[in-house]
Amino acid sequence: MDPSSQNSSAATASINGGFPTPSGNTPASTPTGNGGVVSADPAEEQRQNMKQTINSIQKSLGILHQLYLTVSSFNVASQLPLLQRLNALVAELQAMQKLAENCNIQVPMEIVNLIDDGKNPDEFTKDVINSCIAKNQITKGKTDAFKSLRKHLLEELEQAFPDEVESYRDIRASAAAETKRLAQMHNGLSNGDVKVKTEH
Repeated sequence: MDPSSQNSSAATASINGGFPTPSGNTPASTPTGNGGVVSADPAEEQRQNMKQTINSIQKSLGILHQLYLTVSSFNVASQLPLLQRLNALVAELQAMQKLAENCNIQVPMEIVNLIDDGKNPDEFTKDVINSCIAKNQITKGKTDAFKSLRKHLLEELEQAFPDEVESYRDIRASAAAETKRLAQMHNGLSNGDVKVKTEH
């Protein structure tokens, strides 16, 4: 057997309290409570792959922390533990890469750039939310302006053409009722509660 593999296995076992862990490229199936195996559902398989990838990342961070402690207090006796942990890190990174190939996720480059700059990636989420709030306020202002314009036009038209405006409102009310009926049929809501705007 390759000595580096022995060192990697020993280091991995030491990190996990003396108990060796299975390799990261093991199948994603998990035993269930009744002794069976999780079905090959794509969504469940994706969750299992993601869980294994996260566990591999956490294990790699643990190895890096131990490497930091070993290097910061390095002496002659630390030579073997250092090599073992380096081998364990290489093996875990290889396992992580294989697991990541089965994870279909997309990470925005902004988050990667923030991490490279040593910043909290939560700032990206905060910036996105603030941007959405600002755009929502702009859109709401435009919508309110169109509503106000529509109301003003209807008031002016009602004074000039009262009969035509009344017919228009009847048509709108009929269309709203038909929309409500179709929504109830398609959505199958138990309470049939569908919000329909009324004409003013």
